[in-house]
Amino acid sequence: MSARETPFSIAAQEQRAGAFVRQASRFRDWVTPDGASGYAPEPGRYHLYVARACPWAHRTILARALMGLEQAVTISYVDPIRDQRGWAFSQVGVYEDPVNGFSFLSEAYLASDPEFSDRVTVPVLWDRQRARIVNNESAEILRMLATVFAPLAAHAVSLYPTELADQIDALNERIYEHLNNGVYRAGFSTDQLVYEQAVSEVFAMLDELDERLADRRFLFGLQPVESDWRLFTTLVRFDPVYHVHFKCSLRKLSEYRNLWPYLRDLYQWPGVRETVSFDEIRAHYYRTHGTINPTGIVAVMPAESLEEPPGRERLG
Repeated sequence: MSARETPFSIAAQEQRAGAFVRQASRFRDWVTPDGASGYAPEPGRYHLYVARACPWAHRTILARALMGLEQAVTISYVDPIRDQRGWAFSQVGVYEDPVNGFSFLSEAYLASDPEFSDRVTVPVLWDRQRARIVNNESAEILRMLATVFAPLAAHAVSLYPTELADQIDALNERIYEHLNNGVYRAGFSTDQLVYEQAVSEVFAMLDELDERLADRRFLFGLQPVESDWRLFTTLVRFDPVYHVHFKCSLRKLSEYRNLWPYLRDLYQWPGVRETVSFDEIRAHYYRTHGTINPTGIVAVMPAESLEEPPGRERLG
């Protein structure tokens, strides 16, 4: 069965004793500085297929904006509302593919591997020159944009400083397991005890991060790095979506003394708020996860504001 013919359902991913297990990314090639991989960092060669609604794709949208790669790496957005055919290019000028004219993102997958039959995901880094997917793993695309593409950036920032590399990798792994993916393990669990364990891990991680941020502005000091932005895409969705939709209901993020102003600080960072669309985020989660929310009713936004001054500038 082809990717186009496979009915979409994130909940249909492998379940082990009621636990959600995320599908491994299929395309894992890298753009390298010398091009020895077959992919050199050339301006205009690469294109990002993303969804504003998706936290994994949001990582790459952020990196592109923060680095000033808008002229070097082009971008297309898919419709946040999916049916059984998956991510779609449904509206000219809004959700369209000017590179290949695809109607569905599955076409990019099948063009790269005619035998592909797994779930189609965003983000996708597409090579115009070879007409195929380079990579569909968000963490790796983010890393490439932050490092390999730096010579093409209009205002490159240090998202992965060498002296912090090992510490960033270690913290990224823990945040991914217990929080980034943890909210999904809670939301898509089909077993009460498995769900409760996942929620426990989510809030233990939030508690730990809240304590870490008590005396520092960002996770590693004065400037946000890769870990901060990987965390941001989960935090910004927490109260509008995960607290209700994924039943991560122990506390709201706005109840945290340090995490809440930290989120506001990141949201107000230059170029960031423009990457956030709460309308698309909420429409996607509440209207496409039928096993969780069969009525498709979209929860109203919480009565809280990310525009309030964060007041964290004094921290080191």
